[in-house]
Amino acid sequence: MAKKTVVIVPMPGTYMLDIAGPCDVFAAADQILREGLGTEGAGSGYNILLAAYGDEKTVPTRSGITMICPLTVDEITEPIDTFIVAGFPMALIQAGDRRLINWLKKNYPRLRRVGSICVGTYALAEAGILDGKNATTHWEHSRSFQEKYPSICVDTNPFYTKDGNVYTSGGVSSGVDLAMALVEEDYGREVAIQVARKLVLYLKRPGYQSQFANLLQLHSVANSLAGKLRPWILEHLDKEMGVEELATHLNMSIRNFTRVFTRETGMTPAKFVEKLRVEIARKYLEDSDYSMEQIATRCGLGGVVSMRRVFLRHMNVTPSDYRRTFRTSFAD
Repeated sequence: MAKKTVVIVPMPGTYMLDIAGPCDVFAAADQILREGLGTEGAGSGYNILLAAYGDEKTVPTRSGITMICPLTVDEITEPIDTFIVAGFPMALIQAGDRRLINWLKKNYPRLRRVGSICVGTYALAEAGILDGKNATTHWEHSRSFQEKYPSICVDTNPFYTKDGNVYTSGGVSSGVDLAMALVEEDYGREVAIQVARKLVLYLKRPGYQSQFANLLQLHSVANSLAGKLRPWILEHLDKEMGVEELATHLNMSIRNFTRVFTRETGMTPAKFVEKLRVEIARKYLEDSDYSMEQIATRCGLGGVVSMRRVFLRHMNVTPSDYRRTFRTSFAD
């Protein structure tokens, strides 16, 4: 069985983990297959190529390390099994640089698989590869991505998605999750498990991107009614507060307050308050020793059962599981 050629295109300004993470997964799988450890696929594996998208083979990363690619995508002569775009600065499109987009449009039909890591999803979208498909990207870009590409069904909950032969992954470390899934797809569960053990990774990481996401992008509401209300809401977080009370605090009618608030934030006042309660509860779970009952009371989330229900709705995880995952480092 011949090795599968995996081409990873590191884009300028990308985090090193976007690139190095998947490379290490494929490299570990290649070593395991080469050594023939408990698999019938001994002798197969991966040929990993880093290819620059344009003429310049040096690619600066956001981590301060410059990648040197041995060749460009136009110089690849061997058959490509899997083509992955790691990151993608939209400034290239704004500057009229569509070299990678044009390459993808021309060569996509000849690729067995194509994928993206983090905002590399934008490159696939620009090339039309994701039209009518399901995709994910970094959770920070969920709303803007959906607005820019309405024909794509974007869901930033999962760490990665598959639709046909197109694979997309979420923020940064999700590229590792995607690479693990591709190894399992290619060579089976046993090989993937050995890779996970070797690199001390999950075979399939539990949870969703939503556990890492900020429910409220406060910079976007700073000058809105929500921004004006936030300090007052935080002072009264342990109390019930309805739309009427919020409107009265701003000396506005309920109807006008609700209309303006929803237009500015894209959510109802009640939903904003609920998300703010969850955000503060998250901080208590991360940094404090308060019990679940105390946190639920302090954040106005009712009892433990009610807080659990709200957490599952917004975070796809229970408060206790969230605390175990995100508790302050080196805490007892």
